[in-house]
Amino acid sequence: MPLRDITLDDIESLAIGAWVLGTGGGGSPYLGLLNMRALYKEGHRVQLMPSDELLDNDWVAAVSNMGAPLVGQERLTDSRTIARAVALMERHTGYKFRGIMSLEIGGGNSIQPLMAAAHLKRPVIDSDMMGRAYPEAQMTSVAVGDLAPCPLTTVDVRGLESVVEKVPTWKWMERVSRKICVEYGSIASTCKAPRTGAEVKKWGIHGTTTKAIAIGHAVREAQRKHEDPIAAILGVEPGKVLYKGKVVDVERRATEGFLRGRTRFDGTDEHKGASLELNFQNEWIVAWLDKKPIAMSPDLICVLDSLSGEAVGTETIRYGQRVTVIALPPPPVFLSEKGLRHVGPRAFGYDIEFKSVFA
Repeated sequence: MPLRDITLDDIESLAIGAWVLGTGGGGSPYLGLLNMRALYKEGHRVQLMPSDELLDNDWVAAVSNMGAPLVGQERLTDSRTIARAVALMERHTGYKFRGIMSLEIGGGNSIQPLMAAAHLKRPVIDSDMMGRAYPEAQMTSVAVGDLAPCPLTTVDVRGLESVVEKVPTWKWMERVSRKICVEYGSIASTCKAPRTGAEVKKWGIHGTTTKAIAIGHAVREAQRKHEDPIAAILGVEPGKVLYKGKVVDVERRATEGFLRGRTRFDGTDEHKGASLELNFQNEWIVAWLDKKPIAMSPDLICVLDSLSGEAVGTETIRYGQRVTVIALPPPPVFLSEKGLRHVGPRAFGYDIEFKSVFA
């Protein structure tokens, strides 16, 4: 399959679909969408490349913003910043990247590779390493595969640049890079350890940009036709409705480069009288229905505006919103025993045995 052009309409859908897959995190895609509208108005274009078109010895850059999503809403950057992270990695390693991919398809991080690709004239690879959004460096398919965690480049809009050349483990990469991110002000643009084409084909989660565009297109079509957008999402993804309710309380704090907290809901419609609590660390991690866990990572817990079908992030959720909570199935790599050690509830400090909504 040859490269295909990503249209601005695709990007509009991507922003909506990736926000759903972000499970509350990955950063709001709105700023990235504004950047891409501006870039396309200036004449830039981006192409999408299937991972199976990569040669085994090609090099691929994996990019993302790092930090607390709430801070990303307040400290604005521009599209050149993520491109600088990729260019710094090329200078540091001497590699010429064949393409650029998302570290995570969730939220605004789905648009980061498009911005870098527009400036650097490279294709975007239709894969990522999470199939959603996760908050920490070791919560990726390549970490489950024991691929090298370094080097890493980190830049910010003020011109700061850092390179982490060597760390012994993925958890050390998380610790070191998080400290840098906090010193930058809890938001930074990063290019992760370069991956070969062979590594991407074996350990990448494939077709996720296309998937996000399809979800967003379904939502937008439902909005246009005044149909149920939640049903439209479940028409293209094999998910389940968990809960309908109204936000009655939000507690959150930006700490150590993360956004942590909980949100409580009172049930509506068929869930009237039932209380739901969602705990989050950038993303929604565990859902408690009447104090019993009903959904947890790695299953995707997605909070959606009940009328528009668009996702609600952990940094944007607010009192009084009426929402529908759905679950989507995770990539199989995270359902293995090793995968669950990286992203299961115990990886986030919850002493809960993982039980899938889809079991």
